[in-house]
Order: sequence, then C-alpha cells, then structure tokens
Amino acid sequence: MSPEMVSVMAESGAAASHKPPELSKERLLEIYRVMVLTRLLDDRAMKLQRQGRIGFYVPALGQEASHIGSAAALGADDWFFPSYRDPGIALLRGVPVVSLMHQCYGNAADNTRGRQMPVHYSFKKQHFVSISSPIGTQIAQAAGAAMAMKIRKEPHVAITYFGDGSTSSNDFHTGLNFAGVFAAPCIFVCENNGWAISVPLEGQTASATMAAKAEAYGMPGVRVDGNDVLAVYAATKQAADRARAGHGPTLIETVTFRMGGHSSSDDPSRYRDPKVCEVWKTRDPIDRFKAWLEQKKLLTAAQETEIRARCDAELQAAIDAAEKVGPPAVSTMFEDVYAGRTAQLDEQWAELKDALQRGVVSKGHHGEFPL
Repeated sequence: MSPEMVSVMAESGAAASHKPPELSKERLLEIYRVMVLTRLLDDRAMKLQRQGRIGFYVPALGQEASHIGSAAALGADDWFFPSYRDPGIALLRGVPVVSLMHQCYGNAADNTRGRQMPVHYSFKKQHFVSISSPIGTQIAQAAGAAMAMKIRKEPHVAITYFGDGSTSSNDFHTGLNFAGVFAAPCIFVCENNGWAISVPLEGQTASATMAAKAEAYGMPGVRVDGNDVLAVYAATKQAADRARAGHGPTLIETVTFRMGGHSSSDDPSRYRDPKVCEVWKTRDPIDRFKAWLEQKKLLTAAQETEIRARCDAELQAAIDAAEKVGPPAVSTMFEDVYAGRTAQLDEQWAELKDALQRGVVSKGHHGEFPL
C-alpha cells in the first residue's frame, strides 16, 4: 500500500491536518530567509550564466522547501551527501554565499580550486560532502558513512538527496539494500520533481510512489508534500530520531516540481507542457510558507522587505567579490594530488613552466580551468 501524503500547511498557507513542528520564531524566520536567499541566488546565477560570466548553473527553483526543510531537522554533527540542486543546505548550515559564488566562478578563492564543475560544492566544516555529477553515487557514499558512524557508536546521521531519476541507478539499490540490511543510520531523500531531465516520472518507474520502494529494502517509506517546508522538517526529524535510536534507515519521498530547466543547458519547453508549470506556480513553497508565517503573526510586511533587501545586498556583494578574484594559479594543478609533492609532479611542473616561458603552451587562459 502506498503511504499517504503528509502535509502541515495547506496550499493557501492555512493549517492542514498534521500538527506543525515546534520551532522558535527565530528558527522559522531563518528557514524562510534561507529559502528566499536560495531563490534569489538561482535568479542571479542564471542571469550570470546567460551573460557569460559563469559557465554553468543548476537551478533549485521550486524545490527550496524540500532540501532546506529536511536540512533544518539535522544537527551540526550530521553529514550531508547532496545532489546538485540543494544549495540551500549549505546556506542554512552557515556557508557564506560568497563561498558558493567563488565556486561557480572557479576562481582562486574557490575551495575546490576550479577543479569541479560549477554548482558542485564541497564544504568540510559544514559536513557537506562534495557533489558529483554521476547520478546516484552519493547514495552509496551516504550508506557507507552511516555504517561507519554505527561502527564507531557515534550518535550521528547521514542524509543523502537524489532525484526520481536516480532511483533507476545501481547506487540506489546498492545503498538502500546495504543500509536496510545493516540498519545504518541513514536518511534517503528522493526529491521527486517529476522529471529526470526530459524523462517524465511515468517513464521512470511503474511503482505507484517512490516511497513504496522502501518496503523492498526493509525500511519505512514516507511520502511528504515537498513544497511544505514544515511537513518536510517533521518527516526528516522523525527519521533522524529513529536512526539515532538504532532503528535504521528511512526513505523519504518529497513530492515537488522542478520549475526551471534541468540546468542552464536545458530547454524544458521542448518536452514539457507549460500549463503544468502554471499549476505548480500556485503551490510555490516560498509563497506558501510566507502566507503561513503571516497568518501566525510571525512575519510582517516590513520584515519581508528587510529580508529580501538583505539577501539582495548579500548576493551583490558576493558577486562583486568573486569577480575581483583571478583564476587559480596554474601551479595549483600539481597540488592536492598526493599528501606531498612527488618527483614526477615536480618534473611535470618544471616542463610546464618551461613550455609557458617559451610560448609553446598558450598563455591566453592565464592558467584558467575552462569548463
């Protein structure tokens, strides 16, 4: 039997059947602020890509509640294995927006030194494991990390995020089966946004829901309204409490919608009926949370204006800072390869320096790492 859809807020923002989680006003407003900041980051970054100022971007438009609501339910010592459509997790956990912007530019201040594709962030301090492009790889990684936590008797949880398309990957089966067998403290979040690039959900699975797949792996499957940030929080908190108590993993399906393209390289109008998008606009997760906060007298018009102004200023400052930083030095390609520099790396670096000096290798890129 397919699990029911859990929701706390009605689409109008009014209360639904389930009781909202007990969160302070400050925490609720912080979650809202990060949702707004994530939406504005998407807007600015897509414009930067269209202007040729960054090379690539993956928007999270419409999916802010899904990943931010779940991240809010986890602790500072828990580990995240996200997909590339989850920037709000990093922002909620205290990563400065300028750090995300440095990574999108791939400049010398980028902590991955321009080696990753844009939007493939990695922040060790915040327990935010490097995003990778191959579909589903993070699922098995999270299961393994969770098992390590269990072996060490640590009271922590690993959580991983993936789209509906990733449920067709080998890593989905491997990760869930392993975690289920060994009762690893892992939370699997399938952000079901309806599309795996241009493949619709009905072309991806014959299952009635993604949550129903949990039964085969011996774990609970929870289906939650992915545009309801409070419902996502509550479902994740329950899964985290269960994992910490030693009862193993949970699969959470957040039912949401990808309002934009798969990436800045995608044109969804070629395969998706725009009328569907119009329906989902009425379910906007930020508008919905805003209406709920207003009805609860937790957010005023003046506060809303201030939040958006602060986010705008923060984003502009981040872009200005990122554009002032030059590209990574060409010598950095020989660093972080091994724990120490090897004789072979020293030899290769000497050859490259000589080639640059003689003009055999073009200096036109000035050591940039082109996409």
